[in-house]
Amino acid sequence: MTHKGTALITGASTGIGAIYADRLADRGYDLILVARTTEKLQALAASISDRTGRAVEVLAADLGDAADLRRVETVLREDASLTLLVNNAGIGTHTPLLDSDVERMEAMVRLNVTALMRLTYAAVPGFVARGGGTIINIASIVAVAPELLNGVYGGTKAFVHAFTTSLNHELSDKGIRAQAVLPGATRTDFWALGGLPVEHLPSEIVMPADEMVDAALAGLDKGEISTIPALKDIDLWDRFEAARRALGPQLSATHPAPRFGLTA
Repeated sequence: MTHKGTALITGASTGIGAIYADRLADRGYDLILVARTTEKLQALAASISDRTGRAVEVLAADLGDAADLRRVETVLREDASLTLLVNNAGIGTHTPLLDSDVERMEAMVRLNVTALMRLTYAAVPGFVARGGGTIINIASIVAVAPELLNGVYGGTKAFVHAFTTSLNHELSDKGIRAQAVLPGATRTDFWALGGLPVEHLPSEIVMPADEMVDAALAGLDKGEISTIPALKDIDLWDRFEAARRALGPQLSATHPAPRFGLTA
């Protein structure tokens, strides 16, 4: 198997992150697994290494902690074998604004936005210097449908999607690929941690996590910038993107639009 370099995966101890670790090892990547729980990381690392023969390193870190985040940034800046970053770590909630704790909302922004941004900034210069690299950012369908869940959570995922779109605009000519993955409801412990066990959701909207990751990687192989694993009709997304781009020439002008009935 061709060695594809090293992939660093955040939130790798369980769920989506652990499945990415398994699949990327199968694709020929060595791994650096990042999460808070050392024991779970070590068990996963041993299992993957024994099965695939790939080198798997464990890096225990809480990305909501500034010192831990800087340690992971240092690895991303200094490890020349890195070719892929999976920004998977994140938290969410379904709780509406009036019932939400603002400190928890701020912690969500630090993890979902600030940590992801800083890790990307740490990885990209090395990718550019080495002539290539890939960034996979796990967003959510609430990036384009923020009214479905908590507004702060939707805002953080809208950032992830917009940031990924911008990364492609700025870096594609430098050999860098960036993909935003926008899962719908996925069968992981994410829901229970957010206060709504997945068993309380309609079963017909919940996708198994392994199928979600396999679809996301298939979208990466197809060259998609934004991948929605549940979306059957890709023409809907293409039209959505075309409409967004069509707004461009009308978003800035010397005077307000005539529709406001103002005189210059």
